[in-house]
Amino acid sequence: MAETWTVLKLLKWTAEYFAGKGIDNGRLDAELLLAATLGLNRVGLYLNYDRPLSAEELTLFRQQVERRARREPLAYILGRCEFWSLPFAVTPAVLIPRPDTEVLVEEALKRLPQNGQVLDVGLGSGAIAVAIAHERSDARIEGIDLSLSALAVAQGNAAANAVAAQVSFHQGDLFALNGGPYDVIVSNPPYIAAAEMPTLMPEVRDFEPSLALVAGADGLDCYRALVPAAWSQLCAGGWLLVEVGAGQAPAVREFFATTGYSECFTARDLAGIERVVGGRKP
Repeated sequence: MAETWTVLKLLKWTAEYFAGKGIDNGRLDAELLLAATLGLNRVGLYLNYDRPLSAEELTLFRQQVERRARREPLAYILGRCEFWSLPFAVTPAVLIPRPDTEVLVEEALKRLPQNGQVLDVGLGSGAIAVAIAHERSDARIEGIDLSLSALAVAQGNAAANAVAAQVSFHQGDLFALNGGPYDVIVSNPPYIAAAEMPTLMPEVRDFEPSLALVAGADGLDCYRALVPAAWSQLCAGGWLLVEVGAGQAPAVREFFATTGYSECFTARDLAGIERVVGGRKP
């Protein structure tokens, strides 16, 4: 007789299996994968602990478990994640939005005037642009990205979150754009040094797009280009706001100061790390 696998039994086994693979929060990942397999939310799992899985459900769940055991990010397996309390589709073509980046959204919203024009450089999944549009129906946002695949994901996320009318999309880099002037330019650019890539978690190193991660020998190449280039795209009094990696804020602030930005500042994330650098064009 085939072994019966109930929801509870499968969750316990999977959590232990993930722990043995070095995965943090293995129980949570197991719950989210099983909930997706069964079309339930996590509360639904708790109410169905004694439910046995069918052979088809077991096969699908085991496939997902093996993907996660190979350290594929949970968001890629599920095809979605949450940012700014909004749902976002994600694929391996885009970086998975992090909670740290919500600080960038907060700082942009503080400085965005009525009927403001925003440019998001390195749009990715569209998380920043969509979050700003969701909060400010008067704002108009343009997003630019080198990757056509990323732009397709971002367009889908704008539509899914009912802000497609506020956001326009462009393929290329900042130097090819002839829009503006903008009241706020935001960017979460690549900022990992090439030598650091081997030290990253497998979920990042082996699965997320390197185009969205690596920025030269010291991780600062994108800021060297972006900070002066954004100047000509900003209106007088406009703001450039960028996300930075841990320990990078002093160097990036120096780029801002050298270019001529005023009112330069840093903002910390919930872990107390300097996560956003900003400055204003006089």
